[in-house]
Amino acid sequence: MTASPQTSTIRDRVSAEEWQTRVDLAAAYRLVALYGWDDLIFTHISARVPGPEHHFLLNPYGMMFEEVTASSLVKIDLAGNKVTESPYFVNPAGFTIHSAVHAARADALCVMHLHTVYGIAVSAQKDGLLPISQQAMLALASLAYHDYEGLALNEAEKPRLVADLGDKSHMILRNHGLLTVGRTAAEAFLAMFLLERACKIQILAQAGGELVNIPDPVLRLVEGQVKAVTVGQGAALTWPGLLRKLDRIDPSYRD
Repeated sequence: MTASPQTSTIRDRVSAEEWQTRVDLAAAYRLVALYGWDDLIFTHISARVPGPEHHFLLNPYGMMFEEVTASSLVKIDLAGNKVTESPYFVNPAGFTIHSAVHAARADALCVMHLHTVYGIAVSAQKDGLLPISQQAMLALASLAYHDYEGLALNEAEKPRLVADLGDKSHMILRNHGLLTVGRTAAEAFLAMFLLERACKIQILAQAGGELVNIPDPVLRLVEGQVKAVTVGQGAALTWPGLLRKLDRIDPSYRD
C-alpha cells in the first residue's frame, strides 16, 4: 500500500534558525496579548530572518495577537512586500516605522511598537518619563523621544525617527505609543516590559501626593549598570520562564 503524501508545512521549508525566530516572535505576540498591551489588530512586532537577505517576519494583518502562530507569520522585504507564498497579507503602512529602524540598526533584529494605555498617557505628558522608580531608571538609561507627525505613513519621517532613536533601545513616540528594539524577541520584550511598567507606575504615582525624583547621580550610575541587568543575561533568564508560562496557558503559538 502506497503511503499518502504529506502536506509540506512552513517548518519543513525554512531553516532551523528561521523557525526558532518564528516561535520566539509568535511568543512575543502572545505575551503582548496576555499582558493586555495589544490594540486589537493594530501595532506590530517584527523580527529579521537569520541569513544574508534583509527579510523580516510580521503578523498577518487582521489576526488578533492571541491568535498568532509561528507558521502564520508572513515573510516580507524592507518594502513590506511578501517574499514567500502565504495565504495572509500584511499592512505595509504598519511596517513603516519598523523598516526604518531595521534598515538603520544592524542590532535591531526585533522591533516592537505598541499602543499601550499607560505608555500613551506618558507620551502625552510634556516631561515624558520621570525618574521616580527603579523601572524608570532602567528605561531612562537608554531612552529616546520622537515627536508626533501624524499617522506613520510618511516615508519622509523615517530619517527623523531613526535620528531620534540613535543607539537607544527604548523610545517614547509622543502622543502615540512606545517602541523598543533588541537583538532578539526576548530583549525587545523585556525592554518593553520595563518601559510600560515604568509608565504605569508613573501614572499611578501621579494620582497620589508629591513625587520624589531619584537623584541625577544615581541615574548616571544606573546607566553604567543597565547592560548587565536588562540585556543578554536578563533576557536569557526571563524568556524561558515566559515561554513556560505560555506553554501552560496555550502552546499553540509554536504551531
